Amino acid sequence: MFKSMKECTDFIFTLKAVDHKRAPLVLMREVLEILGNPQDKLRAIHLAGSNGKGSTVNALREMLQHAGYKVGAFTSPHLECVNERITINGTQISDAQFLYYMNKVSTIIETHYKGEFPSFFEVVTLIMFQYLADEEVDIALIETGLGGRLDATNVITPLISIITTISLEHTAFLGDTLAKVAFEKAGIIKESVPVVVGVKSEEALTVIQEIANEQHAPCFVLGKDFTVENIVQSANIQLFNYQKANVEMVDVPVKMAGPHQIDNASLAITAILVLRENGAIDISDESIRQALAIAQWAGRFEQLSGNIVLDGAHNSEGTAALIQTLKTVYPHQNYRFIYAALSDKDHANSIALMDSIATSIAFTQIELPNAMPADKLASLSTNTNKSSSVDWREMVQTVLHQRNAEDIIVITGSLYFIAEIRQWLQGEQR
Repeated sequence: MFKSMKECTDFIFTLKAVDHKRAPLVLMREVLEILGNPQDKLRAIHLAGSNGKGSTVNALREMLQHAGYKVGAFTSPHLECVNERITINGTQISDAQFLYYMNKVSTIIETHYKGEFPSFFEVVTLIMFQYLADEEVDIALIETGLGGRLDATNVITPLISIITTISLEHTAFLGDTLAKVAFEKAGIIKESVPVVVGVKSEEALTVIQEIANEQHAPCFVLGKDFTVENIVQSANIQLFNYQKANVEMVDVPVKMAGPHQIDNASLAITAILVLRENGAIDISDESIRQALAIAQWAGRFEQLSGNIVLDGAHNSEGTAALIQTLKTVYPHQNYRFIYAALSDKDHANSIALMDSIATSIAFTQIELPNAMPADKLASLSTNTNKSSSVDWREMVQTVLHQRNAEDIIVITGSLYFIAEIRQWLQGEQR
């Protein structure tokens, strides 16, 4: 029995998927069966994709809460504590509740599986399903962790599925082409369940549409079945026009910066409209508008005092979106990047994109086993003003000390890096 959150998290953070060679999802389904299949009690929206899941979840949550719904959400990674991953109306699961459900899982694993625990993500997913079901949320917004087809969350039949974007990531697990990654992400598409798609690569889109057809799933694709246009970015808000069939919304406000956030907002709007048309929810256009005007997501083009931008652009698609947003919001500034990433990402393309606009790039690394060494990252850069250090705190302090009024400090890469930096900066500012 775990008696403290520290004891519990110290243990679950050691659990690695590679340590357990069970067939995918078998243990998840068996344990859920013992728990009474809490996942089957949830009315869920299921999200997969390389980028944009968190922002899309946040937009959906704000819309549904504004309409009076009790909204559970399961997101990853966390920035400060594991409780952030499981929320109801934005409030994190308490330590006591987390421990209660963890001990239920632990008892089952000890009794039925000789104490051979599944991965960290599977354990937290089991906790999430129990908690959201017991709390009787009206809607559960559930992000996949990695991929989709074999993901621990893929034991639900949702009201609707969303696939945000496809890019090359986790290639050792998901495949080394966009088509292979798309196949894995599209594994969340269920028989006759509508799917909303923000993917723009034709190679990836072809795979997703084929799977949707096989599953007889109505498929709504950004740019084909619904559109965004007339995007205007001002200092603190974006406006755009949205259209789907006979539904048109003019000057929809979005608080989060960057054209990619317009795409994320449009996916959320489309999912809400499809559910409304199907009679699954009751929500007004006004609730949609007011919610998007306030929805924001930590670590995604998060602007801090001192001209600092934090952005978890953890692959080349995310980096391209970050650069586009920088050029829109800060068109006349110097961009000084600080970058750290994990080893399973498309670094060469991300770094080439940053090289194209960077006044300087500082490479560093975080204290994780799969962190990419700072010197290896630096070797991929052609920037004439590059540096590297294994000590990210020292590196950040150096760059901040050297900045001037024309500089924007852009801290980017792994969301785990953003989480570390965010906590450290908050401590420094206190």
